[in-house]
Amino acid sequence: MAERTTNKYLIAFTSMLGTLMEVVDTSVANVSLPHMQGTFSAGVDEITWVITSYLVANAVILPITGWLGNYFGRKRFYLWCLGVFTLASLGSGAAPSLPFLVLMRVIQGFAGGAMVPMSQAILLEAFPKEEHGKAMALFGIGVVFGPIIGPTLGGWITDNWGWPWVFYINIPLGVLGIALGLMHITDPAHLRRPEGRVDYLSFLFICVGLGSLEVVLNRGQRYDWFDSNFIKLFALAAALGIALFIWRSFTAESPLVNLRVFANRSFASGTVLMFLLGFGLYGSFTMLPIYVQSLMGYTATWAGLVISPGGVASLLAMALVGTMVGRVDARFLVLVGAILNIGALWVLKDLNLQVDFFHITLSRLLQGFGLGFLFVPITVAAFSHLKPEQIGQGTGLFNLLRNEGGSVGIAMSATVLARHAQLHQTRLADHVTSFNPVVQDWLRDATHGLFAV
Repeated sequence: MAERTTNKYLIAFTSMLGTLMEVVDTSVANVSLPHMQGTFSAGVDEITWVITSYLVANAVILPITGWLGNYFGRKRFYLWCLGVFTLASLGSGAAPSLPFLVLMRVIQGFAGGAMVPMSQAILLEAFPKEEHGKAMALFGIGVVFGPIIGPTLGGWITDNWGWPWVFYINIPLGVLGIALGLMHITDPAHLRRPEGRVDYLSFLFICVGLGSLEVVLNRGQRYDWFDSNFIKLFALAAALGIALFIWRSFTAESPLVNLRVFANRSFASGTVLMFLLGFGLYGSFTMLPIYVQSLMGYTATWAGLVISPGGVASLLAMALVGTMVGRVDARFLVLVGAILNIGALWVLKDLNLQVDFFHITLSRLLQGFGLGFLFVPITVAAFSHLKPEQIGQGTGLFNLLRNEGGSVGIAMSATVLARHAQLHQTRLADHVTSFNPVVQDWLRDATHGLFAV
């Protein structure tokens, strides 16, 4: 116990390097897409596979990380994932073609997706149970702060060094993480290699179901959802694959994923709440930078600075809440977080083109501080009654639902934005007629201007 207490913060720092790298890479490449598009002379539909391929691979690997950690050993598996992620980052930055870049992003997605739940499991076992609030506050730094800092960091690096450095920046961090992991991470005593044959059918169903679901969520709006046969096909594959995966998980002798952890009410409730948190978190992160860039004339760097103060507020809140968990009722902390998020949305209800930087930043500060009060107690409560041997399986499923909540939130936000833009465009077009006095005045002024030239 003394050794664990001595090394727990080194273990936390080591495991957090992998989590921060993976979560930042989920969003850091978004702002670099136009530059990649120019490099490879690719269309919009082609270049967005750089993001979609990463998310698909993430979704496929997340639920089976508990089984893989038990099979290979948690320390060995985590360090191999960190090494593969680092090499794939090198390959992404040096990619000679778009197909090669997409392949490297798939490898990055597999390795990175496995690192996050492994990191959470390592943290939960490095800290004694009464300090799980501190452990999840440290974990939350990567999970919440990563998507916030990602666009700003990506924009600055792309503007100053070029888009390949968005990936190259992972290499020194990956080497440092591997060195520290070899010295400080150890496998828990309860870890046992799964017995029996590997359930390859479950893996096949996961790949088809969750991979197709990510394609539907990430490409649905671009293809006009179910008006597209492409989306219909993938939606059918997603429904069939997920249904067969659930059936197989309950009927196989040695299932790849133990879905019976959802019988624990605390874990099931916490996972549902984390899905909803991801829904609201990623949806707003995606829409606000688009708004300030497309309508208010902000640069990519300034759009990132609108979001970044929320990340600082989240860090402060998590540090505070980490010390309060266990001493203050978790339901009260969640209520405070929910009220702060409602307040943030209330500040944005009067959003218009005349608002200043401070007005938007204030809403992000409130939301960021509120997220700290939501993330830590929900995570601690979710794992509070799981057995030690269930933690590996639980972290994979927990992070899967958080990611899927984010994907659903982004998809719905993009759909609402596109549909309302079409609605307002139609309304404007109805008034642009030759009988409208305003249109007549504009045409007359434009004609005079042309003749004057």
